[in-house]
Amino acid sequence: GIVLGFVSGLVFSGVDDGVAWRLMFSMGAILPCFVIYFSTFVMPESPRWLVSKDREAEAQEVLKMVYPDGYDVGVIVREIKEGIEKESIAEHAIGWDVIFFPTPAFKRMLLVGVGTAIAQQLVGIDAIQYFLVFILDESGIKSRPAQTTILIVLGIIKLVVIVLAGHLFDRRGRRPLFFVSLLGMSVSLMLVSFAFVGNANSEGFAVFGLALYLAFFSIGMGPGAWLIPSEVFSTMIRAKAMSVA
Repeated sequence: GIVLGFVSGLVFSGVDDGVAWRLMFSMGAILPCFVIYFSTFVMPESPRWLVSKDREAEAQEVLKMVYPDGYDVGVIVREIKEGIEKESIAEHAIGWDVIFFPTPAFKRMLLVGVGTAIAQQLVGIDAIQYFLVFILDESGIKSRPAQTTILIVLGIIKLVVIVLAGHLFDRRGRRPLFFVSLLGMSVSLMLVSFAFVGNANSEGFAVFGLALYLAFFSIGMGPGAWLIPSEVFSTMIRAKAMSVA
């Protein structure tokens, strides 16, 4: 989505600014609708949701697509059903108290899950992405086509590294990639700052630093902040805790 957003900037680079932003805004509203609509033809329903609606046969068919041939998915369906029943009992018994007044075990889950989500924002990714054009402009890159081209390249780098991170998270572990990501982003931001020391206006430092920053963000903190909460929260509190995170 970010890459396509940057590409749309290049597509509308020759259009008047007063019209270009309206066209980009309309594309951002229309294209996702088409993507979501067509994805319904290829994306199966959640087995958990199907079981909760007493559609266990359909849930088994979906699970057969995930598990090896011959695996007894009926066992999985029964476990899901038992889990839903336990969660329903707990929901009526304690409700949101499990979030606001957690036990020590749930408190550790919330600390890790919510803390990871907060850390993702504290590293400054939103500030960097929202002000990419301003950073490039202040570093000395004034040409609008040049800025747009650099944005597209940065978006592609971010996308490629996210795909790479998908393979590394299970092989190398979450914790090491988080530390690599945080250390790399710190060094990258220092490089970006060198472009504004005195009257340097070094375009190379700015672009290289931004590329490294987005790459290191995408190798750990980017996807990890969505992955970790979904793994650490037990099913009893997952829905509520994920909404908080």
